[in-house]
Amino acid sequence: MDPAGNVNGVPVEAHLLRGCCREADRADVVSINLDQLRLALPGSFHGHLIALTEEIRSSSRLLRDLADRAQVHVSRVPIVANYLNVVLPCLSKTLKDIVAYYEDKTVTREIRWRKMYNKMTDEAEGLALPQRFVLYNHFLSLLKQLLTRSPSFELNTLEALRTRILKLREQRGIPLAPAPVGALVRQDMLSVAVVQEPNAHWAEQIFSLPLPARTALKHLRPSKSFGPFYPWGHFTIPPESKILFRRPFDNDRISIVVYLNSVDQSPYFLMRTMQGDTPWFSLLGAHELCISREGSAVQLKRWSRSEQCSKLWAVLFFLTWEEMVLFYCTFVALKARNMLTVQIHPNEYRLAREKRLFQAQIIDDGFKHSLIVYEDIQTRGLRLHAAVWEGELRQCPVWTAFVTHQSQSPTWLSRRSRHRVWLKDVQLYVFCSAYRQENMRQNKSGAFEIYFDQEEGAKRFKEVFSLRLAAAESSDNEHGMRPSI
Repeated sequence: MDPAGNVNGVPVEAHLLRGCCREADRADVVSINLDQLRLALPGSFHGHLIALTEEIRSSSRLLRDLADRAQVHVSRVPIVANYLNVVLPCLSKTLKDIVAYYEDKTVTREIRWRKMYNKMTDEAEGLALPQRFVLYNHFLSLLKQLLTRSPSFELNTLEALRTRILKLREQRGIPLAPAPVGALVRQDMLSVAVVQEPNAHWAEQIFSLPLPARTALKHLRPSKSFGPFYPWGHFTIPPESKILFRRPFDNDRISIVVYLNSVDQSPYFLMRTMQGDTPWFSLLGAHELCISREGSAVQLKRWSRSEQCSKLWAVLFFLTWEEMVLFYCTFVALKARNMLTVQIHPNEYRLAREKRLFQAQIIDDGFKHSLIVYEDIQTRGLRLHAAVWEGELRQCPVWTAFVTHQSQSPTWLSRRSRHRVWLKDVQLYVFCSAYRQENMRQNKSGAFEIYFDQEEGAKRFKEVFSLRLAAAESSDNEHGMRPSI
């Protein structure tokens, strides 16, 4: 490392974050090979191998997640740099040692696994091999919390884990770094290092909620990113910008980090792709992108000033219909509510390849909303979709809810009056900070209440699901009456 803090001309922070990506790639390869080893061994060995492989995969995800978020929190990277310099060499050597054991063709696969597990446990004074990665992952999780100023961050726990990893390094003959590459966090720095944020943005909640179902999409292909791309550190992202969510694609080969710019309060999309072990980034605001659906993929396009035409920025394939819907609606809501957005094309409000089964006006938490029932043509999935009824934000998503197998229960939907319908077991994904769904659950059963502006709307809404339930029962009876062959 030169006096300017560079390694081979690369800033040390960028060097360490590139190391995160390199070790993530190595972890992916190791986990695949351990899966192959497990398939060749008796079932009695599978438990420990599965535990080890899952922890290694978690290491891969955490490493890439940390590297991606560091691009947004560039000013805070020096705080985590020294801690990375503690864990990365240790984790790297562990992965390389595992490779050496499973590639030893002089012994049987069973002996390879026994030697790997027992010798690597002994060298760590009894710390089992899967638990070693639990240690690494806990440490990496805390570094992510430190980087993003999470209120859950615990300095004492981080220091305790750092001491354990330093001891593990010593036991395995890994030399210490010649000098700290970043500032260690002191107790008196915590007021600067971690700031609790009481008011979470609605987009932070969307992908943290569990999915009520996972409806698989077909015809999946690799996602694509088109750039333009720049190296780590190229973008000047204002301090205090808030990450709203991060979504990986194709086993994290591509990722999208969405953050709220602290200066203009606008959402930006940071895309990362890999060339070898080097991450490359592209950055555009939501107001600079247009969205559309093409089969199982969402397409994001940008405007090229040099060529005076729209060009693909990314083609993102989703494993499930639910995740695609949530990403699409989140993008549209962020763009529509963005002060920098000049206009949004009406087609962007509609997710393609959906059939509208029902629409009516509702009074929803004191607002006029459109309530629509959509059926996905590809998967036959059903969802409820509430959107702004009128004004500048007309058609902007407010919330969506997926209709699951629970709708087949006769008690799922009940009409309580001429205008009111109750739904049980329905989970809302809300795309608006002003909307409070708890105001529509003011009843003993906690059911979600829909208040229709017109009595006819309540009647037709119930009919949509009554007819589908009757059709499903009729189909079941027909299948049950068929003679066996």
